[in-house]
Formats: sequence, structure tokens, C-alpha cells
Amino acid sequence: MRRRVVVTGMGAITPVGNDVAATWRAIVDGTSGAGPITKFDAANFPVRFACEVKGFDALNYMDRKEAKRADSRRCKTRG
Repeated sequence: MRRRVVVTGMGAITPVGNDVAATWRAIVDGTSGAGPITKFDAANFPVRFACEVKGFDALNYMDRKEAKRADSRRCKTRG
């Protein structure tokens, strides 16, 4: 049996943009997503910069109950 796949859209939530167009524009422009860590206190760590996703709102992708249950890493990997 031959299986078929249908791509119905593209999405991207990255440190340089929260959609495909913004991400692609940042890549073409050479924009870095790295910056100081803001999601937690990194004072006790040897490295204090990361590529955090900025401006992401899980409520744009799932209902409030599911967003509250999910941690930020899980929210960024859901389609």
C-alpha cells in the first residue's frame, strides 16, 4: 500500500521569528536569535545567553486549559 502525505501549511516558531516569513527574513538578513537569558535567573550559570523564542503566545495555538497544562518547551513543539 502506498501512503500519501499532504502538506497543508508551514509554520515556524524560532528565536528570530514566530512565523515562516519573519524567520526567513531574519535568516536572509543574517539576524542572530542569541541574546541574554530572560526566562530564568542565569546568574549562577557559566553561560548567560541563549536563543530564546520571543513573543510566543501559546493561546494562539491551543486553548487556555491545554496551554496552562503545557510547559513552554512543549508549546513550541506542537503543530
